[in-house]
Amino acid sequence: MNSVLLEVSIIFALLLANGVFSMAEIAIVSARKAKLRALADGGDASARLALDLAESPNTFLATVQIGITLIGVVAAAFSGASLAAPLAAQLREIAWCAPYADEVAFAIVVLILTYFTLVIGELAPKRVGLANPEGVARVLAGPMHRFSRLGAPLVSLLGTSTDALLKLIRIKPEPEVKVTEDEVRLLVREGMRVGVFHPQEPAMVESVMAFDRMPIRDLMTPRSKIIWINASDAHETVWQRIVVSAHSVFPVYEGRRDNVIGLVTVKAIYANLAAGAPVNVRDLATPALVLPDSLSATALLEKFKATGKHVALASDEHGAISGLISLHDIMEAIVGDLPSPSDRLKPKAVRRDDGSWLVDGRLDAAEFESTVTDFPLHQGPARDYQTFAGFVVKHLGHVPAEGESFIHHGYRVEVIDIDGHRVDKVLLVVRKNPPAGAP
Repeated sequence: MNSVLLEVSIIFALLLANGVFSMAEIAIVSARKAKLRALADGGDASARLALDLAESPNTFLATVQIGITLIGVVAAAFSGASLAAPLAAQLREIAWCAPYADEVAFAIVVLILTYFTLVIGELAPKRVGLANPEGVARVLAGPMHRFSRLGAPLVSLLGTSTDALLKLIRIKPEPEVKVTEDEVRLLVREGMRVGVFHPQEPAMVESVMAFDRMPIRDLMTPRSKIIWINASDAHETVWQRIVVSAHSVFPVYEGRRDNVIGLVTVKAIYANLAAGAPVNVRDLATPALVLPDSLSATALLEKFKATGKHVALASDEHGAISGLISLHDIMEAIVGDLPSPSDRLKPKAVRRDDGSWLVDGRLDAAEFESTVTDFPLHQGPARDYQTFAGFVVKHLGHVPAEGESFIHHGYRVEVIDIDGHRVDKVLLVVRKNPPAGAP
């Protein structure tokens, strides 16, 4: 009986050793390398050993497999030889079982050994390793490292054989990717599920990760939406254009719009007015940062940090100004939904606080009528235009100049911006107490 207890104790010890190898394997494979690296950089020698093992999977896995295989072989041979024989002797005393005593005893020992191997040698240790992979990896890294050095010749043979087999079947190991974007997304979503992150943060992270693939043309204010200022415009003209716009930065051009001499801000204009001087945009304009509209948003941020500017003009492949991009546009893309180019390019009619309307000339005529309901347009065959700009040109009978105006149904219609030969922006101002019989 004492010999049987000793043999069972030896088998139990072998199963525990098998569990240690299994625990080390799952812990080191599952451990976050970034955390181990941070601990190692802080002087933790055990974390350094665990990180070395994790970064050498071929050597480490071969070491673990050697240990588990040797333990399995010894445990199976030992249990078969030492436990099956006494059990078979007991079974022979049962008449109907006597002819099959050896086979039944062997089967029972194998089943019991398999059960305890799975529970004690595999499943339970792996659950422990998964519960705290970094901690377990640090504890077992030293013993695994020493065992690896003891079995170095065999480990080297197995590693070389594995590499040769992979090469023979033409499988190339993929280069290790430390962290992928998909993994970051999954971690953030899991963090939101358990309450670590705010519900809005995953969208913000998604927007930031998309920056490398997002050209600034998808974020910028397009050329047709920019409020331009001519360097030769009079103070009154400049001031009126600034007042009716909702912008804070304006490109200043000379001659033609692609000949930009700088940018002027509302803040600079107000400061000039506070000093009692008329607005001279040529003197107030600061050099503009001009970047290709194919530049990524990430590269744009780097440019902003390097130059200290927070507004830039975007140019197309032909060198023409295609839009204006600011730090505000980038922040809007991060904290909110990424705006689509179609939303930014969609023409609108915006009602201002004073009751006036700022209308994009490209706005569809039918959509204009549904928005500004007390401003009727032509009906039937007389409406031979598609946009509000077409209405303005039809009413005047010619392509208007900037500042040209007319009266229509209680509104003063003023053309405040022309892009080439196209009516870009129109201001509708309600007339107070219009004369009797006025159109």
